[in-house]
Amino acid sequence: MGRRLARELALKILYRYEEGDTNLSKIMNDILEAKKYTEDDKTFSKQLAETTINNLSAIDAHIVEVLKNWPFDRISVIDKIILRLGTCELLYFKDIPAQVSINEAIEIGKKYGGGDSGRFINGVLDAVKKHYESSNNR
Repeated sequence: MGRRLARELALKILYRYEEGDTNLSKIMNDILEAKKYTEDDKTFSKQLAETTINNLSAIDAHIVEVLKNWPFDRISVIDKIILRLGTCELLYFKDIPAQVSINEAIEIGKKYGGGDSGRFINGVLDAVKKHYESSNNR
């Protein structure tokens, strides 16, 4: 399953973090050691979760910048985390094509989010990508 599984593990890590468990190393250990995952999956999950948390303010600012008529605090916790992970990949993982990051986030949103999560995530991440690219940052 590869990186999709790693992204889902990062989602689980960030969900626990968002719910108030701020001991990141313990969360990662609990989740990543619960089953036999490949070292590549563990490594990517850790990198994605840590990079997201370490850059949370900047990531949230990019998301808020493109939201139209939708307050950030009204986004469901799962959708918010998926948007953060996708935005993190767009901004900080230059080796991953933007469309791959967006498509992966959409699929994870369809699996874990609500009925319209896939479309919502697609719209927001596409806007983040366009805004970021227009800023000549990528």
